[in-house]
Amino acid sequence: MLSFTVRLKFDQEHHDQVAEMLRPLSLASRQEPGCISYVAHFIEDDPTTVLIYEQYSDAEALESHRATPHFHQYAIGGLYQLMLNKAVENLTAVC
Repeated sequence: MLSFTVRLKFDQEHHDQVAEMLRPLSLASRQEPGCISYVAHFIEDDPTTVLIYEQYSDAEALESHRATPHFHQYAIGGLYQLMLNKAVENLTAVC
């Protein structure tokens, strides 16, 4: 299983637009075969930062996710165009 977080930083003026892109991206991603979890959050103390927690069954499921029309529309063509920076943290389960 692959688990990681994606942290995206945006200007405050884009908050509502970012939220509108995250909703359909999250819903469609959760429907993908091999997607175990896809949850997007705004950081409570920093509403300009989004944290997305993702889990996939394997590398093939993750690659499939990155090839979907909704990923291209809402992530590559939307969020990535507005973000100021991006950080990915790969996670290793303890048990």
